[in-house]
Amino acid sequence: QVQLVESGGGLVQAGGSARLSCAASGRTFSIYAMGWFRQAPGNEREIVAQVTLSGGTTYYADSVKGRFTISRDNAKNTVYLQMASLKPEDTAVYYCAARRLAATAYEYWGQGTQVTVSS
Repeated sequence: QVQLVESGGGLVQAGGSARLSCAASGRTFSIYAMGWFRQAPGNEREIVAQVTLSGGTTYYADSVKGRFTISRDNAKNTVYLQMASLKPEDTAVYYCAARRLAATAYEYWGQGTQVTVSS
């Protein structure tokens, strides 16, 4: 099992920046990729960004390209999401997730952290 704990977020003004952190514990050696998802009220959960832990290959949703950066610190088993030029539409609960190589979907989820961008 893998446990994920997010931190960061909170209330940010439009145009501002914030950083989310996700610390993994447990069977971290089994993790192939980690990602950030978000869910706004009334919307489905959507992927924001993901990174593979070995090669560092990244993926970003079109809506955040050029504004968000995902990075990882393998020594600390931690993944970060640096968010810049935040918009009110970025307001959501952000979830950290992890998956093994053999998995077809993300298996492990954090509890979520609220990011609110005020206009």
